[in-house]
Amino acid sequence: MMLPQLLTRAEIIIDSKVYDVTGFVDAHPGGESVLRQVAGRDATEAFYNLHRQEILQKYGNLCIGTIDGEESHVIEQHPGDLSLVPYGEPTWLTPQFNSPYYTESHRRLQKALRIFTDTYVTPVAQECERTGQHIPQHLIDRMSRAGILHMRLGPGMHLHGVQLLGGIVKGEEFDSFHDLIVGQEMVRANARGFQDGNLTGMIISLSAVLQFANNDAWKSRIAQEVFSGKKKICLAITEAFAGSDVPGIRTTAEKTNDGKYYMVNGTKKWITNGVFCDYFVTGVNTDKGLSVVLIERCEGVETTPIKTAYSATAGTAYVTFENVKVPVENLLGVENKGIHVILPNFNHERWMMSNAVIRVSRLVTEECIKWSNQRLVFGEKLIEQPAIRQKLAKMIAHCEANQAWLENITYQMTLMPYKQQSAHLAGPIGLLKMFATRSAHECADEAVQIFGGRALTRTGMGKTIEMFHRTYKFDAILGGAEEILGDLGVRQALKNMPRSML
Repeated sequence: MMLPQLLTRAEIIIDSKVYDVTGFVDAHPGGESVLRQVAGRDATEAFYNLHRQEILQKYGNLCIGTIDGEESHVIEQHPGDLSLVPYGEPTWLTPQFNSPYYTESHRRLQKALRIFTDTYVTPVAQECERTGQHIPQHLIDRMSRAGILHMRLGPGMHLHGVQLLGGIVKGEEFDSFHDLIVGQEMVRANARGFQDGNLTGMIISLSAVLQFANNDAWKSRIAQEVFSGKKKICLAITEAFAGSDVPGIRTTAEKTNDGKYYMVNGTKKWITNGVFCDYFVTGVNTDKGLSVVLIERCEGVETTPIKTAYSATAGTAYVTFENVKVPVENLLGVENKGIHVILPNFNHERWMMSNAVIRVSRLVTEECIKWSNQRLVFGEKLIEQPAIRQKLAKMIAHCEANQAWLENITYQMTLMPYKQQSAHLAGPIGLLKMFATRSAHECADEAVQIFGGRALTRTGMGKTIEMFHRTYKFDAILGGAEEILGDLGVRQALKNMPRSML
């Protein structure tokens, strides 16, 4: 549609609405010439070949009217809204499908948490991802007041009596499916470095304090400090010479002559949140084996940032302990039996990581479905190409299969005491994480091919794909490499194989 009366100004039509972009010409990221080319015209096709409707919402103040007799087809999305894209949500959130797992309590939490994430977390996450700055205290305080810091540790006594998002859910009813929802909603911010920088160290370390601290008053003090957001805590197990090989750590803890302190010496590497943490749940070698102690940042503790493929906002650190004096009361569990402190923690960590990568794989798939229906190539939409539909089919199948397996394991978690989970679910969770990260590899590869050059650019239409392709390998390594977890899953299964079958 050519409108001569609009030529005197930089005014364009997009989806029946008229936008005055005269004052935006110089600020347009694509340059002035791009807008001048479509000034006075219906630019709907050109716009949607480069942008999403979110841009129209962002610059809604530029809209000066609607063409007479026409109606806009744009469906605006608001904080908390579900995706309208096929397979953009897991089936339990899709109106035409049902699930035996989720109750109204779960649905209330999902709605409230999505609003919270869209409103407060995502803007901060995107800014921190861009600048590399650590999570700001104001967001930590907000999450603490909402009970989100408590929820991220999963079900337990620590949730009892806590106001969760203003009372939307009772802490006493919080189960593993509530935990699943927390994990899947908060990663939708699409900022992988911030995802870990958002106090992931707390999730994988504070649980050890709550379960294995030998002094209740001391445990309560640490928990209160961390849940309030006043102090940060992380897990310091991995070393340059010991990753998945936990018993191979070299950091030592020797008792002083009076038996009141451990003197800790050694180094830790790739410690998530280590740069800004106050407490370190640390694996050490004592006189006869592996032990775990809580070390407070003090003289002799030094942390140095490590540059990784994702943002510095994660606070990944190299940690040095040099003659650090640690009270023996800071021992978690039993001396020389620290493996029993570390191993139970792995199940929830690996389940949590599977939870997250499965959700972000779906987010990437959703982006590809949108783009395929939007991008024009040789006069046709990408979705018209059978090869593109095959790629989407593969991505959808991986997402749905993994979500179903995740929900099955989560259901078992709701029925099993923690001891049973350790005995029966370590293998399945390991296999799930292994397959979920293999699926992420497939989704990342196909997504790059669908988006082309945009998938290599950190801004614009392909930024979600670029982020995923650059960072999905973190999930394939952290918490146990794919090969280690696959082996664990098979070995655990074979333990229960009848001798008559050998």
